[in-house]
Amino acid sequence: MAEHYKPFQYKPWEQSLEQRFQEYHPAYSEREAALEANRCLYCHDAPCMVACPTTIDIPTFIRKIATGNVKGSARTILESNLLGATCSRVCPVEELCEGACVLAHDHKPITIGRLQRYAMDYAAEKKIRFFEKGKPNGYKVAVVGAGPAGLSCAGELARRGFEVTCFEKREWGGGLDTYGIVVFREPVEVSLAEVKMIEELGVTMKNNVAIGRDISLDDLLEDFDAVFVGVGLGRVPDMRIPGEDLTGVLDGLDFIEETKVKKLDQIKYGDRIAVIGAGNTAIDCATIARRLGAKRVMIVYRRSEAEMPAYHFEYEFALKEGVSFMFLTQPIEVLGENGRVTALKCQRMDLGEPDASGRRSPVVVTDSDFEIPCDMVIKAIGQEKPREMIDALSKFGVGTEKGYIAVEDGTNRTAHEKIFAGGDCVRSKGEASTVMAVEDGKIAARAISLQLLGADKMEPVASAHSLK
Repeated sequence: MAEHYKPFQYKPWEQSLEQRFQEYHPAYSEREAALEANRCLYCHDAPCMVACPTTIDIPTFIRKIATGNVKGSARTILESNLLGATCSRVCPVEELCEGACVLAHDHKPITIGRLQRYAMDYAAEKKIRFFEKGKPNGYKVAVVGAGPAGLSCAGELARRGFEVTCFEKREWGGGLDTYGIVVFREPVEVSLAEVKMIEELGVTMKNNVAIGRDISLDDLLEDFDAVFVGVGLGRVPDMRIPGEDLTGVLDGLDFIEETKVKKLDQIKYGDRIAVIGAGNTAIDCATIARRLGAKRVMIVYRRSEAEMPAYHFEYEFALKEGVSFMFLTQPIEVLGENGRVTALKCQRMDLGEPDASGRRSPVVVTDSDFEIPCDMVIKAIGQEKPREMIDALSKFGVGTEKGYIAVEDGTNRTAHEKIFAGGDCVRSKGEASTVMAVEDGKIAARAISLQLLGADKMEPVASAHSLK
């Protein structure tokens, strides 16, 4: 079985812990941004814009940077994507806008993500307020979940004059952008600043409020004219193998969250860590462990490199960080002594026929058990469906599709006329990502507006007076 390993591309012992967790890509200077923007061909039928789920007018925002109108550039971005600062950092641009750039074939693609970040950082530094709450229209909307889908929907509705209340079960808004994105990709301050921007549009944020515990869906449907559900997904599921309760077995999302809410020197980690799974969350967990100082980090995956769900550029990033990969390996037991992890017992796998996902199914190789010495195991095998919310919605006739909340294409309305949904909780097909969640929120906001106001009363969304 092949095992890939490459050493660090930098020397971590020569850097402080804080330096290792600074943003991976440094911010562009004014000169660097201008030079990069001037490389753009400003295509008429720009494939980068087509590839952007929120259809940001990319050629226009880049041209404005090139001409020194960075304020106008930021506005162009935010008109299409209220979470432009987060998306500039966490979007899989290699798979989307930059991957579609016409210069990608024979030259280096325009670094669209970093240019977008430059414009967003400029606006944040100057404290520019682009939008204001629209003229009140008399309608009230409840938004369940203050993740990217919920924030996008809430912000778009507030600009149209709706009275919006956002219910968030956690202490901070932002969802996975706040809690689940590794800190050297997005500092927590960036996500929280976007939450504040949505609040400044007049959205009422009610944190530490859980639907079903503190308020019911019945109450929301009675008190509001429409409800948008953007609850994301649940926790990492159990592996259902012996030893999973040993000290040293962690939830991958909890491990990432610690880097966002704790001081880095307070985070506990092992010397030899096994990360189970091969998605983007697994990559994040593995690279965090390496940057914290783990001597050996192994990603254990039951299929081959060709089937791993992580983006290929994330895979290459992990290799450069010194993460090793053990493919065709299935964990069957966590071994321990005195209640603590000492090893991960695994068995070799082979690949059979494709399953429902289209990937070849892993098949056990008989008599192939072996042990991987480790002192920590991190589970990163996906997330559970939001069962509690799905069960609560079923009372109102809302159905599911492949275990996700079912919605209409083009409106994101469920089978109940007052309930809309978006984000990861509806992602029965396609890639789950922040930018897709933002677009879901936009789609639902427009559909809610049309349903409650009618097309004849749909007015342009409100912008700040200084930019009219």
